[in-house]
Amino acid sequence: YVCSTWGNNHFKTFDGDIYQFPGICEYNFASDCRESYKEFSIHIQRGLNSNNHPEIQYILITIKDFTVYLKPKLAVVDGRIVKTPYYSSGLLIETNDIYTKVYAKLGLILIWNQEDALMVELDSKFNNHTCGLCGDYNGVPIYNEFINGDASYNSITYGNLQKISKPNTMCEDPDETQALPSCNGHRDECERLLTSSAFADCRLRLNLEMYIQACMQDKCACSGNEDSFCLCSTISEYSRQCSHAGGRPSEWRTRDFC
Repeated sequence: YVCSTWGNNHFKTFDGDIYQFPGICEYNFASDCRESYKEFSIHIQRGLNSNNHPEIQYILITIKDFTVYLKPKLAVVDGRIVKTPYYSSGLLIETNDIYTKVYAKLGLILIWNQEDALMVELDSKFNNHTCGLCGDYNGVPIYNEFINGDASYNSITYGNLQKISKPNTMCEDPDETQALPSCNGHRDECERLLTSSAFADCRLRLNLEMYIQACMQDKCACSGNEDSFCLCSTISEYSRQCSHAGGRPSEWRTRDFC
């Protein structure tokens, strides 16, 4: 079971909901939320990079008694910068030029591309026990994330609820009344890209419609400014998720595309 975030502030919960949340504070991405002893927590903070694209600036992980702070090409454990691969009682951190990976014996794998995309896989023993932007992992989409009892939340209200309050930081909550534009004009192009023959092995493994919707939102948000981030981030995520689900996407990047 995988939760991920990528590209233009897209999130996919453990239960399979895909939503957009453009917050720039520090948020609870996924944590063990049992009352008694919490086994892990993962916080993330996004910001804009030099090209004005959202990027994850740091990830803060606590696992049992360890604190791991990750930035691109940097890993800090309990306040000390460590060389990778770093191994210590049930925790392994690996980095290369493209990815940072964290494996924890308690049942957690985290993979970050050191830019916009983060994927967390959890053991099923955490079913029903998590909270954060990744949701409650109860196997039921929408419920308890976007509908809770009599209350229903839009994705921005839900995201704002996951903010970690830190006394000295000022960061604005995204506006909850801001409606996302309708992006139907981009459907054909997104559908064409995601159903290309390179992804033939992915069709039956993933919910294609969700990625088409995310791609349409990307196209809207980039309003004609066609740099590679706009189109490529959701297609890259589709490709990663397909491989993760055991599919074999063939080479879809070309010299002129992504």
